[in-house]
Amino acid sequence: MDQISDRSLTDTGLPASGTGRILLIACGALAREILDLKTRNRWDHLDLTCLPAKLHLYPEKITEAVTETVARHRGAYDDIFVVYADCGTGGLLRAKCDELGVQMVEGPHCYSFFEGNAAFQSRAEDEISAFYLTDFLVRQFDAFVWKPMGLDRHPELRDMIFGNYTKLVYQAQTDDPALRAKAEECAARLGLAFEYRATGYGDLEGTLASWAGRPARQTPG
Repeated sequence: MDQISDRSLTDTGLPASGTGRILLIACGALAREILDLKTRNRWDHLDLTCLPAKLHLYPEKITEAVTETVARHRGAYDDIFVVYADCGTGGLLRAKCDELGVQMVEGPHCYSFFEGNAAFQSRAEDEISAFYLTDFLVRQFDAFVWKPMGLDRHPELRDMIFGNYTKLVYQAQTDDPALRAKAEECAARLGLAFEYRATGYGDLEGTLASWAGRPARQTPG
């Protein structure tokens, strides 16, 4: 897992290994979490391929990319599952997965299922001014936030873009002091208050366990 770089997960994704009976098609931003869960729970019958995480910058392309990946791999696996939430597709990904007969993760986005969809929904009204980062997005903050929004070239745009936000919530999948410190730095760069929230893998672990057909081990995230 350490040999997989965030840059490659962002730009090219992760190819399937060709082993296992069940294929997970996921966002590159979830690769490390899924591989950790596979190893921890000995889900050797699950294979993983990831689409480039940068597709989140162009959500209109996600549905087509998932459709092409399902078609390319369908004949090689007993079953396929899609580890994407809606992710800005406006329901199009859900409709396409239903058409293709493949299941996908529940929830509007990864911030919701990492926290747990029910818990996230219960906070929704109180957190309309929150900006969220996960482990991956903390590591790739410049690639997914700072540069795409033009803040590297025009830092004066910060207050216009983030003026309606009040805090940055770091949803931590792992207990990593270095990542926490970097998340605090990200909040400072955006001029936002900082909140640390240890979510672990949230609903993702239970969803993968149900797809794997085996219970998840009760190991701390």
